[in-house]
Amino acid sequence: MTSEEIQTEVLQMGKQARAAAHALTKLSTEKKNEILLAMADAVLSREAEILEANEKDLAAADEMGLTEASKDRLRLTPERIADIANGIREVAELSDPTGEIIREWTRPNGLRIQKKRTPIGVIGIIYESRPNVTSDAAVLCFKTGNATILRGGKEAIHSNRALAAALQEGGAPAGLPDHSVQLIPFTDRESVRHMAEMDQYLDLIIPRGGAGLIEAVVSMARMPVIKHYDGICHTYVDKEADFDMAEAIIVNAKTQKPSVCNALETLLIHRDAAAEFAPLIAQNLSAKNVELRGDDEFQKLAGVDGVVAASEEDWTTEYLDYILAVKVVDDLDAAIAHINHYGSHHSDCIVTGDEAAAERFQLEVDSATVFWNASTRFSDGGEFGFGAEIGISTDKLHARGPMALEELTSYKYLLFGTGQTR
Repeated sequence: MTSEEIQTEVLQMGKQARAAAHALTKLSTEKKNEILLAMADAVLSREAEILEANEKDLAAADEMGLTEASKDRLRLTPERIADIANGIREVAELSDPTGEIIREWTRPNGLRIQKKRTPIGVIGIIYESRPNVTSDAAVLCFKTGNATILRGGKEAIHSNRALAAALQEGGAPAGLPDHSVQLIPFTDRESVRHMAEMDQYLDLIIPRGGAGLIEAVVSMARMPVIKHYDGICHTYVDKEADFDMAEAIIVNAKTQKPSVCNALETLLIHRDAAAEFAPLIAQNLSAKNVELRGDDEFQKLAGVDGVVAASEEDWTTEYLDYILAVKVVDDLDAAIAHINHYGSHHSDCIVTGDEAAAERFQLEVDSATVFWNASTRFSDGGEFGFGAEIGISTDKLHARGPMALEELTSYKYLLFGTGQTR
């Protein structure tokens, strides 16, 4: 397609989404929940169709040279499709924040003011790889009364089309307004530019993916952007750490699911703990086929073969694989400085029995979620009790951390008078 043809189609989708957003504001919470349950049923009833589409993507993944970790993010199974449907049902059970009165007060002149939560309107979401994002994003936006324009990556185009069709077509008989969930059906990069410039229809754009994608969207966008940058997540083992606890947390954060953004990518160890802890964790992770990339001191202390010398690039790399960068640091100050300099402001953890050290770490580490004695894998909307999430925002304004229903709303002021004039 030519750039002009892509622009025409994207603009038409924007116009349709704006009409859908207006229609969505009229739906009650009960009606929205009924539609969500219909969407979940449709995903299950179309399992064979969705799996067939996913097989096309997996076949193309080999041709594109995707890693095994990337293919795992892409792969759908009957169990994963059931999880998608269950996730939709869970969203139906969540409290609807739209219409909530955030604050209410009366002025001395008798004018009553309400600050009330409202939908944002039309949200554009640009993402890569995982097809479950199609469902998560669409249903969270729908629950909060927002129309959605989705633009997935080329590696999941067939899966995304099948899922988006199941959601829109499955919800329609229950009352879902036309064009509430739209997926851009082509993967030309021009479509991203046209979305980013479509401020007459899009109220917000959310890019999820690599730094290159996010930076491109930010540079082009004419509307607010909420960024979901890399997850360069750290765990710092303090000198007062319980080593058994630290070992369990690190192994979980690195190996339970290494292909996700809240997986551990850099381990920092206090110098006073390194002589004892470094060989313990090196042996455990090596046994689980984790490649270790360490600084000079960790290489000397690890006591296992195959530790690679870490480069400067390793401290800023989101591996999404069985690879871990490890550094021995002088103290808590050095750990905090390293994280704030090299991290992505996503999720970071301190393991320590020293409450004062933990309080300093949680205060001074500039990240969206900061853990004390718990795996960074808990940085997740579901684990926070939010239900399915739209991602982890590394921004500071409007939304930060796991982004769910409340973060997909705005607010407006309603004023009630009895004839007051100024």
